[in-house]
Amino acid sequence: MKNALVLHGTNDSSKGNWFQWLRKELEEKDWKVWVPDLPQADAPNIERYQNFIFSSDWKFNNESVIVGHSSGAVAILGLLQMLPEDVVIDTAVFVGAFRNDLGRDDLRGLFEEPFNFAKIRASAKRFVFLHSDNDPYCPLEGAEYLSGELGGKLIVVPGASHFSLGAGGDSYEKLPALLDILNDKK
Repeated sequence: MKNALVLHGTNDSSKGNWFQWLRKELEEKDWKVWVPDLPQADAPNIERYQNFIFSSDWKFNNESVIVGHSSGAVAILGLLQMLPEDVVIDTAVFVGAFRNDLGRDDLRGLFEEPFNFAKIRASAKRFVFLHSDNDPYCPLEGAEYLSGELGGKLIVVPGASHFSLGAGGDSYEKLPALLDILNDKK
């Protein structure tokens, strides 16, 4: 069964931005969707997020998709790194990703352990990075670096800010580009 795990970013929740819109859109196509409220999202931490997700009843399979926004996109790296070797998901979509703590203390928990890009590459069939050319929080070079490390596709959207209500306004109650990405198997 097609399923999607959608991860929000720092100081956000499952109710923010375009997350519930995406849940509804995918559920209408008979996908199983989980948009959890990540624990202590004011200070994201890979290990805490891994423990939370892997201790749930959520199961990853070859039809799984993970979509993450901002620190939720970085969290995808930690989840893929911890998947059993016999589990390869379909697609990982990184929206507004970054490659280091950006000089912020609250983001250090995402980078306590180095990422094993070879293991991460082996854990998904496809990697897609959606980034803006004017993201005020996450420099484009972070997405360029990560997509290069993972052999992913980088889609740069001019003037899209951080794909969030806070940075881009009400237009980010929806993010139709995600449906295009999930429908395109290239």
